[in-house]
Amino acid sequence: MLQIQQIKENKEATIAGLKKKHFKNAEEAVEQIIALDDKRRETQNELDSTLAKSNALAKEIGGLMKAGKKEEAEAAKAETSTLKARSKELDETLKSIESELYEVQVTLPNLPHSSVPEGKTPEENEVILENGTIPTLAEDALAHWDLIKKYDIIDFELGNKITGAGFPVYKGKGARIQRALINFFLDEAIAAGYAEVQPPILINKDSGFGTGQLPDKDGQMYHATVDDLYLIPTAEVPITNLYRDVILQESELPVKNAGYTPCFRREAGSWGAHVRGLNRLHQFDKVEIVRIEKPENSYAALEEMSLHVQGLLQKLELPYRVLRLCGGDMSFTSALTYDMEVFSGAQKRWLEVSSVSNFETYQANRLKLRMKTEGKSQLLHTLNGSALALPRILAAILENNQTPEGIRIPKALVPYCGFDMIA
Repeated sequence: MLQIQQIKENKEATIAGLKKKHFKNAEEAVEQIIALDDKRRETQNELDSTLAKSNALAKEIGGLMKAGKKEEAEAAKAETSTLKARSKELDETLKSIESELYEVQVTLPNLPHSSVPEGKTPEENEVILENGTIPTLAEDALAHWDLIKKYDIIDFELGNKITGAGFPVYKGKGARIQRALINFFLDEAIAAGYAEVQPPILINKDSGFGTGQLPDKDGQMYHATVDDLYLIPTAEVPITNLYRDVILQESELPVKNAGYTPCFRREAGSWGAHVRGLNRLHQFDKVEIVRIEKPENSYAALEEMSLHVQGLLQKLELPYRVLRLCGGDMSFTSALTYDMEVFSGAQKRWLEVSSVSNFETYQANRLKLRMKTEGKSQLLHTLNGSALALPRILAAILENNQTPEGIRIPKALVPYCGFDMIA
């Protein structure tokens, strides 16, 4: 959530940033917030003044009664009654203004960093790095949805029978490679200084609001309506919410956490070849890295996180590229996002496998996550990244490493799998 003072002091820059994010009616929303905040301040000042007068008169009444000035005391009582009625009226007005201001404020997305390119679609994202060699496969190379049937390692039909489309069943070596990837990613995160946590996979509304999924992504999450809880779309949500309503000491920073969870996304309206097989699921596994940083250190931390994810892809021997997302393709809460994509040999296209983002103070303002230094408190910066999401990583491993003898397992993963070939 953007800070009101930030909006007022940087009005034109705020409008320009909202427009870069392709937020509709940017000027109107900003003007409305400024007008409502001015009205809120005026009402608050009048309320404070009225209460002060009422309190002062209340103290005078006793003295007037003792001095035998009954008429003056009665007049003061009447005025106090009028002031109390006015205070109640002002208090109700103030609550109404604050509610209206809040409702507008939470609809504004985060402002993009100055380095974010203009653009609205994924095609306008900026490719800033490519690494690795695109695999040359045989003409009869199979896409991963055919390979998993050939080697009987993932069963979509069984998942559909048990739950529905987008909930696969992993079998045999398919299940073992899932577990191997999770453990590999967690061990790499721990080696990089992240502390492992295992959070709940159900969250309440306060948690969803704290990281910006609510109200923005309400329709994309699975909602357990009886208990009013949501299945998490990413471990970012519960891990970051560990620090909701927390004031950290400067000595406790940076905070670096990593956690594995299943993730759940409704993905309503998704169809076509680009979502076939493992390309898009309703349930999938992911290891997430989350950081809390002092504002002056957060962009260096973002680069470090990007390099961490790139290191995982290099160890998995996957060709990849890094994109800086344009304003229109960024998430609601992000100030700057790098996407990592791997090349899928049989599909002959790039697949997104990670997003690494800096949210600056946007989430921290919602979370009331602050740092105390020299007797003062200030909002911190939050960051997170997929390190990594499993489905498309597995799709690329299966497709890129297929041979006439079977599917070769990347060397870094062999100790975790206990086998070097799926045959």
